[in-house]
Amino acid sequence: MICVSIARGRHRYLLAELQHLAKQGVELVELRLDCIQSNVQIKRLLTDRPCPVIATCRRQHDGGHWSRSEEERLMVLRAAIAEGVDYVDLEDDIAGSIPRFGATKRIISHHDFRRTPEDLETLHGYLASLDADIVKIATLATHPNDNLRMLELVRSSSVPTVGLCMGEIGTPSRVLAGRFGAAFTFAPLNPEKLLAPGQIAFSSLRDLYRYDSITPATKIYGVIADPVGHSLSPVVHNVACAATAIDAVYLPFLVPAGHLRDFLASASRWPLAGLSVTIPHKEAVLEEVSARDDLVKEIGAANTLRFNSDGTIESFNTDVTAALEALRAALEEQEAGFGDRRGLKSAMVLGAGGAARAIACGLRRQGVDVTISARTAERAKKLAEAIGGKAVDWSARHRLPYDCIVNATPIGMHPEVNETPFEATHLRPYMVVFDTVYNPENTLLVKEARGVGCRVVTGVEMFVRQAAEQFRIWHDQLPPRDVMRNALKQATSSVRVIE
Repeated sequence: MICVSIARGRHRYLLAELQHLAKQGVELVELRLDCIQSNVQIKRLLTDRPCPVIATCRRQHDGGHWSRSEEERLMVLRAAIAEGVDYVDLEDDIAGSIPRFGATKRIISHHDFRRTPEDLETLHGYLASLDADIVKIATLATHPNDNLRMLELVRSSSVPTVGLCMGEIGTPSRVLAGRFGAAFTFAPLNPEKLLAPGQIAFSSLRDLYRYDSITPATKIYGVIADPVGHSLSPVVHNVACAATAIDAVYLPFLVPAGHLRDFLASASRWPLAGLSVTIPHKEAVLEEVSARDDLVKEIGAANTLRFNSDGTIESFNTDVTAALEALRAALEEQEAGFGDRRGLKSAMVLGAGGAARAIACGLRRQGVDVTISARTAERAKKLAEAIGGKAVDWSARHRLPYDCIVNATPIGMHPEVNETPFEATHLRPYMVVFDTVYNPENTLLVKEARGVGCRVVTGVEMFVRQAAEQFRIWHDQLPPRDVMRNALKQATSSVRVIE
């Protein structure tokens, strides 16, 4: 069950949203009384309420907005209980001073905005001892496996428990709460007014992640990256699973470089079925896998993992095929190909990460002369030597003409949408310009290339093609490419370059 939190400064707006949510079938609503700017009128809010509600009045040091006296806050909570509110949220340090009364159920909560304590079981036992009907623990995740510890606590608890990890690292705990037996999870109604770090808006939790359909049998997939908040992989893969009626959920996992090994070592505890891999893990992940496909062996980077029941991890690279297919489609429109007179004989690849390596290797396999340029000269030189190409300094990337310019850096990605890795004055109409950035699709580089008359390949095409191949590897069936493409385009359509 999803508990939707609503926080408004005026009673009438709070009541209007409460009625709106009830009509949408929401089963539980949290009224954030600490956000009301005037005296809190409990009776007005609770009379004729259309669905069960939780009364919460959170202090500022607990992540709330209450700025008046503690005595007034306790009076508000006691008044809510006296009026027969369905649930009341009481922090552990005040639970003993507010006795049980009537039919109101007590949620005893604890918030830690610094860390996730090592001994969660002891903390849980203490909270449960405070006459709790439901225990709620919300802590800051500082390691991806903090999510696991919290979720496993929820699963083992005899008292109904809500266990959530805050922060971007903690996002998976919010989506998987029900799978591990949580009483409910929390989501704000308005995606622009998040009430706690790492929250997911109600509409996304319900429609994109299909929270209410997740069961212990639901397979878990995701993307590991740092940062990961910009990734639209969850949009593409969750929509594809919904369209094909596959019982799976795909999550964003923020995994800092130093935590990669621990995260993968715990794969069976989630359990994970498959992962997309992106910056900065495409090369480092190979130290943790059991098997590599031919492209991974050649390129030295993987963007896809498959977890097997025997504990082995297989690695794949779908970037190469996706990039070459996208380029080939653009060339075929001009009846050209790789290496021929009208096609691609030379290419400048900007960047030296996993995507750059995959594309550069793919182009070299097609007989294209490849030059690498990256902001870190040593990385560019190392990649050039590995693929049998050349390297030039970043400052020299404009000096020579090339048939193809490939941007395999994050330059131009949302929110830095006014940046370009290759100046427009050096673009020529005969060039093919391939920008791997997909959010937004129409980057500044893409717009300027089209303005010059270049043939353009956008990051959306490569992204959809590589995601579709991941889908086939994981689910062993044809991917719904059009569904995936439309979802990605819709998700990126709101991003605009500021002129």
